[in-house]
Amino acid sequence: MSNIEHINQTYMDMVRRKRLYGGIMLAVFVALMLAGFRTADARNAGSFIDGWHRFFDFPGEVLGEAAGKLTEFPAHFAQYAPSLLETINIAAASTLLGALGAVILSLLATRGMARWPRLIPVFRRVLDIMRAVPEIVIALVLIFVLGGGPVPAMIAIAFHTVGALGKLFSEVNENASLKPVEGLTSVGASWAQRMVLGVIPQVAPNYLSYALLRFEINIRASAILGFVGAGGIGYELKNAMTWGKGQYDEAAAIFLMLFVTIVVVDQLSSTLRDRLTHGKKSNMIGAQA
Repeated sequence: MSNIEHINQTYMDMVRRKRLYGGIMLAVFVALMLAGFRTADARNAGSFIDGWHRFFDFPGEVLGEAAGKLTEFPAHFAQYAPSLLETINIAAASTLLGALGAVILSLLATRGMARWPRLIPVFRRVLDIMRAVPEIVIALVLIFVLGGGPVPAMIAIAFHTVGALGKLFSEVNENASLKPVEGLTSVGASWAQRMVLGVIPQVAPNYLSYALLRFEINIRASAILGFVGAGGIGYELKNAMTWGKGQYDEAAAIFLMLFVTIVVVDQLSSTLRDRLTHGKKSNMIGAQA
């Protein structure tokens, strides 16, 4: 057997092995999903299957009531605009604070850049813990301590954002060139100076891109935390739905405001991310030419 035939045979064996493992994983996943569904349905006294045909009853009731009060929607938009602005402010402040914390911890958790190399595993575990704790759990604890309002929501989202962005930022750091850092080290620059002058300029576009993506996620998170008393548009939505029939037009207006806001922010951040990433590549190509 020639060398080329041996390589081809080895490659085909790897492909078949990958397909086999993929098939096994898919079968296990499907089996777990079916078992989990059956267990959940059994604990729910089988009511899901019996009541699935009523799945759209509540949305239909909300839309039906809202359709009859379309003329009141402008007033609802004006009424809940401050709450929506509060939600956006919570997301923006938590994203900013989380991104700053993530930058510091990611640099401390990256090989070749860490201020204390022996503590890299510690900082990585800290990021794992911060990323693993859901925002709603942190918010519930903080609401118990600090009371309701936007501050617990901002702290909870910022805490989780540090862990999520820290993981992404550390991966970006690993692709950065260490030559500027080595050059700054040779002239006696401090650790902070090496990071600010040698690393941040390389990774800043990717940092901003991930931060914008996280800002979209945090808007949704801040709206959800409103349901547990953390303020914002989510709190108003909870009140509108809690009062029940007669205020479904308000709930529909809040849903519409939140949907439009998320779509607009998503489009704007996507455009900015494209300019940051593709614009950087275009500039590099132009400089090389």
